[in-house]
Amino acid sequence: MLLLRTLLQMPELRLSLHTGEDQLDRTVTRVYGTELPDPSRYLSGGELVLSGLLWHHGPQDSETFVRSLASARVAGLAASETENRALPVDLVDACERHHVPLLEVPVDLSFATITERVSMELVGLSRHRRLLNVVAEGSGLPALLLAGSHELGASCWVLSTAGRVVAGGELPDRLTLVKEFLQADRLPRTVKGVTLVPVSERGGNRLTSWILVVGGAAQQEAATELASLVGLERLREAQGRQIENRTAAPLVSAVLSGSADVESRLAAAGLERTRLRVISAVTSDQRPELAAAVLEEALPQALVTSVGDTVYAVAKAGDSLPDDLREAMRVMEPGLGSSRVLVGISSPVTSRGLRGAAEEATHARRLGERRGGRTCVVAGEEIALHQLLLAGVPEELRTSLRRRLLGPVLDYDAEHGSDLVGTLKVFLDCSGSWTAAAARLHVHVNTLRYRVGRVEELLGADLAEFEARVDLFLALQAG
Repeated sequence: MLLLRTLLQMPELRLSLHTGEDQLDRTVTRVYGTELPDPSRYLSGGELVLSGLLWHHGPQDSETFVRSLASARVAGLAASETENRALPVDLVDACERHHVPLLEVPVDLSFATITERVSMELVGLSRHRRLLNVVAEGSGLPALLLAGSHELGASCWVLSTAGRVVAGGELPDRLTLVKEFLQADRLPRTVKGVTLVPVSERGGNRLTSWILVVGGAAQQEAATELASLVGLERLREAQGRQIENRTAAPLVSAVLSGSADVESRLAAAGLERTRLRVISAVTSDQRPELAAAVLEEALPQALVTSVGDTVYAVAKAGDSLPDDLREAMRVMEPGLGSSRVLVGISSPVTSRGLRGAAEEATHARRLGERRGGRTCVVAGEEIALHQLLLAGVPEELRTSLRRRLLGPVLDYDAEHGSDLVGTLKVFLDCSGSWTAAAARLHVHVNTLRYRVGRVEELLGADLAEFEARVDLFLALQAG
């Protein structure tokens, strides 16, 4: 609602109050300009009456005019005196007697300016009421977005910061728009022919915000108003997700402990009799709340919970899940600040394989720690068994094993500036083929035989034996 008090606070109107300070909470419903001595027949209540006082010739005129305003229950009178540069004292007295708030209009301010400004405010309030009714009816986000598009006269969409279109249909350049949103110094912002408005950031983190996209250079006040109501719809979704996630903590706890309760926990979460993946995520700076926010935005249907600094998620299996998660996280990178997010994903399993899936996801995530990039997603099915096994070995132990098996060759290379370790790696990568390895190293087969023989001499090993090859291959991979 628009109050008289609000009009006095509008600096562009420069209105001043003469009487009625205790009545400033009256609601203004419309603006009505008049120079009639008794305009009561044209008033219905709640008006801000504008008058240049052309009807005023003496105290009795003020009494008649103000009494008619009071009987019609107007919100107040805004008057301007153009001759004496002061409002008549008898008018001020009459307004005080009849409890009609009196505002003085500066002589250099036209009534048209007041009418336009108040009308704009009233239109905005009407728009807000219409949109709020859509929310109150529980029609959902698509209906609210449709109503908002009608009110703003422009197409509207809602995006997640993972690039997912939450509502509004197809949107060209959606991933580019998300990046623009995350990198913007100030919002709302107009870019690429649309206006980007934040929707209900959680914890002050832009990464957890939805994005209202309005076609064209939208009126900021109207777009922000729509965004606030979209925020109410998002709050409903967040509350629903919070309820769903209540089953995540006990489910993950049962999975990690190998408890027999896994089946019942899956049933409680509505995930029984379906193939699943387990996701494990951490950040480089131990911020589980950030890792959880990333997974919740990127995997809206997953159950997400934290266990210490590690965040786990359980989601229905899908062949495209690793690629989808990779794309979403790449889009979210500008909002990560200085953090690096590492994610491991298990292979699809049934309920009986969930504990192993959690371990596989953890090992896959640890492999990602050795790779580059602000975000890294490693899926279990993408890596070899020996890599998964090595990922589960502490780094100190891997270093110790590498040194124990390859120490003499490492020392020889360091002392003589040679690369016998590199020769050994190529030889094993070529499955012991002299011809293939020599070709890759661009050396004669006899040269290769000499180098491999030197390795065998230093290590006291016979590379014709399968077990020796396996041990040395793992030692090379452990580095």
